[in-house]
Amino acid sequence: MAVATAPQQARWVVDWEGYLSLPEDLTHYEIIDGEVKPLATPTLKHQEVMLTLAEKLRQHTRSRQLGKVLAAPFDFVIRRAPVRTRQPDLFFLSRERLRDWEQLQNQPRLEVAPDLVIEILSPSDSYSYWSEKLQDYHALGVPEVWAVDIEKRAIEVLAREASGYRTVGWFSGEQAVVSQVLVGLALTPAQVFSVLDELAQGEQTV
Repeated sequence: MAVATAPQQARWVVDWEGYLSLPEDLTHYEIIDGEVKPLATPTLKHQEVMLTLAEKLRQHTRSRQLGKVLAAPFDFVIRRAPVRTRQPDLFFLSRERLRDWEQLQNQPRLEVAPDLVIEILSPSDSYSYWSEKLQDYHALGVPEVWAVDIEKRAIEVLAREASGYRTVGWFSGEQAVVSQVLVGLALTPAQVFSVLDELAQGEQTV
């Protein structure tokens, strides 16, 4: 989720038409007020946690026919002028939002809010960067956001209110994650972060 930096790199600024004309092989980026910002390559830990979480949430949503859990890279347009986009690590689209799935599945971007956004935090993420991202998700109308902290092995659930997001709670260990969007969810952070122990064991055997 962290933005990659390159010294002495010229700013790449686009308007809406320029955004629509971006190269097809450019996929992992966000646009902040018209400026194209490549995203840093995720770590192996990041990918393992993301895939584990996606697998468990997909199992839950499929068994209950709630909707679809999908992953980055995929653009959500916050606004067209100046262009502002975000690419959450994971997002959930409810069955209600997927009524026109035949058309939606061919879209390269969406200008409507997903029901849930999940971001895996990076140690390099600043408070201001995370705060701006939450403001964008709030402006788009995302009902619920999860912040997944690999270092703390904890998941924060935030619920949208008129003035911003309210913390529903931080969940760790065997505490069940409380979601207002994913009905009947039975998920603990321990189930998600156990993959980190498997990675550590793999390092010891090398």
